[in-house]
Parts: sequence; structure tokens; C-alpha cells
Amino acid sequence: MEVFRIRGGRKLEGAVTASGSKNAALPLFAASLLSSEESILENVPDLSDIRFMAEILLEMGAEVEKTGPTTWKINPSQIVPCAPYELVRKMRASVCLLGPLVGRLGKAEIPMPGGCVIGNRPIDLHIRAMQRMGAEVELKAGVVQVNAENLRGNSIFMGGRHGSTVTGTANAIMAAVLAPGKTTIDSAACEPEITDLCAMLRNMGANIEGIGSHMIEIEGVESLRGCRHRVIPDRIEAATYALAAAITGGEVCVRGGRLDHLGAFVNVMNACGVRIDAQSENEISVKTNEDGLRSLEAITLPYPGFPTDLQAQTCALACKAKGLSILTERVYPSRFMHVPELLRMGAEISLEGASSIIRGGTPLTGAPVMASDLRASAALILAGLAAEGETWVQRIYHLDRGYDAFEKKLQGLGAEVERLPESEMPSAFGAQLS
Repeated sequence: MEVFRIRGGRKLEGAVTASGSKNAALPLFAASLLSSEESILENVPDLSDIRFMAEILLEMGAEVEKTGPTTWKINPSQIVPCAPYELVRKMRASVCLLGPLVGRLGKAEIPMPGGCVIGNRPIDLHIRAMQRMGAEVELKAGVVQVNAENLRGNSIFMGGRHGSTVTGTANAIMAAVLAPGKTTIDSAACEPEITDLCAMLRNMGANIEGIGSHMIEIEGVESLRGCRHRVIPDRIEAATYALAAAITGGEVCVRGGRLDHLGAFVNVMNACGVRIDAQSENEISVKTNEDGLRSLEAITLPYPGFPTDLQAQTCALACKAKGLSILTERVYPSRFMHVPELLRMGAEISLEGASSIIRGGTPLTGAPVMASDLRASAALILAGLAAEGETWVQRIYHLDRGYDAFEKKLQGLGAEVERLPESEMPSAFGAQLS
């Protein structure tokens, strides 16, 4: 096990590059299964979730090879419709295999996926989409079994209680591209990651209209070809570096930051005194106004709303902003496991229902903290960058699921952060967290 040691108080300055998007790359790995031909994916981040997905495809019979630092080659000509339980249970995004297997092979067996612990994430909308296209679905002993020998296009409604489902939309699209007839997906998610998936599928020969909107129309084709595709930059990683600059009062240029992918995040940052400007299509600059951070309000919503994947990190920022800030979580209402750890560092935060109320402006103090999930780990690291003294963050394996070389990139901006064996953590700190 490893930990991060952070010595706070340094302004971050310079330029940093966001890696390819994990949330885009994982469905693209799955989409490669829709063809019997080889596909090549470029700009893939080096993350544990990516390696898990590669292992899953290997176990299913695909030939998978990492041919460069960010390039993967996938030959799925001999795949089987069953995904291995031991790997699928570790990563929720493996549910994206359902659509490609149903579309190409007409059947699938996928164990109920694991991964994040931020609340209940049901797959009922995925199943309903398959059923709308004529698939028979059973859940036996924790395994989703799908028989879809007569898959056909149909109308599908993808809206859920908390808005459109991104992975559900991806599965519906991937099943529909090879289904005879026309499929109309209403209330489709329109995240940049879905747009990137559609771009790859079009490159493979799919007939898709309405890309980037809530209404997607697909005319099924007989087969798809392999392709070469470059993964879009990670908008959540880019925004996390913007928050790191803001919380330390620094000035940072983020390569791979696309202003058009950041949605309402930019408006929230501008309102609290953080200026984010486009320097080019794939580069943003971040600078805090001279009068400092102001209190903020944000409600998480599906894209282009404020991203739930930035709620925890923004909570850390709000701890430094003078006044009362309110963050309301509408996507995953229980996503506040970072709050008790921020309280260890001196933050003043109370929870009321699905909202965190932050009284900011008081100094944060370094402390031992424990990450509970991917975005919470990033939030604790940001808080450590702004805190007085040393912060030790445990369970950083969560971070490695979604941030490629995070500590090295922060070091390049002047942060004092290092990855160490857990054995080097002071014993008194470990006792506090036990």
C-alpha cells in the first residue's frame, strides 16, 4: 500500500497536460468488440481501470496489446460472450461490455459490476434498453444473462430519476448500431464521452445522427470495420488542475483542457473569482482574481450541468473561499464521504440532506486522511496543497483508477507531494485513522 505526503502552502505555477479521458476510453475498448477487425486506440491514459478492462478483453478471447505509452491494439475476432467475474466485480465500467456483446454476438453474460462505493448505481435502464430491442434478460446469481438472437431497432427512453444515464446510453448505442432497423434514443446522455464514442463508431461504419443531442437516431448496419481513434482529453482531470491552481492561488495553463467540455463548471468558477479562459481549442488558462476566492453555489446535474465528478474537489476549494458555500448533489445524493476527512483538516462543513454547507475562509491544517473513492482522493490532495503543514493521504489506489501520474504532474507545477510506502507514514498518524 502507498500513501501521499503533501506539504502545503505553495502556489502552483506553470503548464500541465491532461491525459486521455478514462470515462471515454473504457467504452471505446468495449466498442472495439463490435467488429471482428483490429482497432487501435491512441491517447489512452495509464490507469488501473484501463488495465482491468484490457485483462477482461483478454479473458474473453481478444488479443490486446499495449504498443506504446498511450496506444493500445485490440483484435476481437475470437471473443466469447462471457465476461470473467473476478475482474468485472472490480470495475463498474465493465457494464459497457453488455451492448457490444448483444449487438455482435446476440448474447451476453455479465456479472453485476463493482467499482465505486458512492451509492447505488442500478443498471435497470441498461436492461430496459436491451429489452426494448427484443432481448430476453434474466438475472441469475448476480449474473445478467441476455439472449438477443432477434435484436431489432426500436424507440428507447433513457431518462432516469437523476437524469440521463451515460453508460446506459453507451450500451444502447452500441447494441443498436448492428440491430436491423431504426433505433431512436430519447433523453440520451450528451456528455463529451458519448460524443467521442459516436465518433469512433461512425469511423467504424455506423450510421448515427443527432450526436451531441438528447435525441440520437441509429440505422443499423450489417457489420462494422476496425479503426484507429484518438481518445478525447479528460475534462475532469483538466478541471481538477484548474481547482488545484485556484485553491493555491496560482496560475496554471492546462493543455488538453477544452472549454467547450467543461460546461457549467466554468460559470461556477468565474462566479467565485477563478478566471478560466480558452487559449486554444485544447488549452485553458486558470487564474484567481486578486481579491481572492468568493463563496460559491453549485448543483450537480448531467452534462452540460455541473459535474458530479467535480463536487468533492470543489468542496475542498469552498473551504478556502470566504463566506458560506452550498454544494447540492442531485446525481448521487450520498456522495459526501470526503466531508469527514476534510473536517479532520479543520474545515467547517455541515450536511443537510443532499447538500454540503461550507463555511469557508478558515485555515486548513495538515492531517492524516483516508480516501474513500476516486474523486474524494483528489479532493483531499487539493486540500493538502492548501493546508498548513503536512497531509498524509491513505488509500491512494482509488486515485490511480482515474488520474494518470497525478503526483508527478503536480510536482511539475511546484507542489510538494510524493508517493511513499505506507510504512513511512508516522505511526501516530496511522493510529488516528484506525
